[in-house]
Amino acid sequence: MARQSLQPSRDPQDYPFTHRLRTRFAETDAMGIIHHAAYLPYLEEARVEYLRAIGHPYDSVRAGDAETSGGREGGRDFAVLEVSVQYRRPLRFDDEVDVALVIGAVTGTTFQIAYLLSVGDEVYATAVTVHGCVDGRGRPARLPAWVGELGGP
Repeated sequence: MARQSLQPSRDPQDYPFTHRLRTRFAETDAMGIIHHAAYLPYLEEARVEYLRAIGHPYDSVRAGDAETSGGREGGRDFAVLEVSVQYRRPLRFDDEVDVALVIGAVTGTTFQIAYLLSVGDEVYATAVTVHGCVDGRGRPARLPAWVGELGGP
């Protein structure tokens, strides 16, 4: 059963955060384009940088720092439950890719992130990741309150 409900926009104005990265030669396939599996680390890099930019670095969330974990005892992880990517144009070696993101569809224990990957003014891919909050034992846990403030249902 799919959990994804966000529909990623192709309008960069709909995204409050953008992280720029450069594709590497090691990510190219035999056709000389960036392999489809290389996109997943791009999404991860952008969301980790987003958390750092908003004052909730992921290592602090995982460690259970009071401010970043929502004042709860013990850390939290945001496990990826689902991911979908729509490839629109092929990325190539040395492209500078803007990975924009927005959080939405927040519940008590899950949230989704929509992504827009672009080079210049051209859309190359859109994606959505669905995350579940878990405690240090890997059991479902309530999201820190600050996550709910980032994006409503």
